[in-house]
Amino acid sequence: MSDAPRTPVAGATTAYLPLIGRIGIAAIFVLSGSSKLTAPSATIGYIASAGLPLPQLGLGLAILVELGGGILLVLGYRTRLVAAAMALFSLATGVFFHSALGDQNQFIHFFKNVAIAGGLLQIVAFGPGALSIDRR
Repeated sequence: MSDAPRTPVAGATTAYLPLIGRIGIAAIFVLSGSSKLTAPSATIGYIASAGLPLPQLGLGLAILVELGGGILLVLGYRTRLVAAAMALFSLATGVFFHSALGDQNQFIHFFKNVAIAGGLLQIVAFGPGALSIDRR
């Protein structure tokens, strides 16, 4: 910890940066969940092509996590629990859909999911920040 006095700029930065970070991470989930709502058959086909059982249930779970979790993450409601669930989802989708690591595109997608999970685990560890429902 620094002994430097806290300035208004530093206070504003620590208040707004966690919110901006939550919005940034949530954006990919909200956009992906929205696209699943508009083209459910494409997602069901993709889940089935990966050899996973019950693709309709998988679609519902994906929409719940991506759209619902993304919105809750932005709002900062039950943030640590939501971020943990989304991190687990990110890792699971990486394993089930991007595990062909010999393919450079899949390699990048797999580690993108790992990176997203890492960012979500930062939220689990440090909380949502001051601008959240959890902190009101």
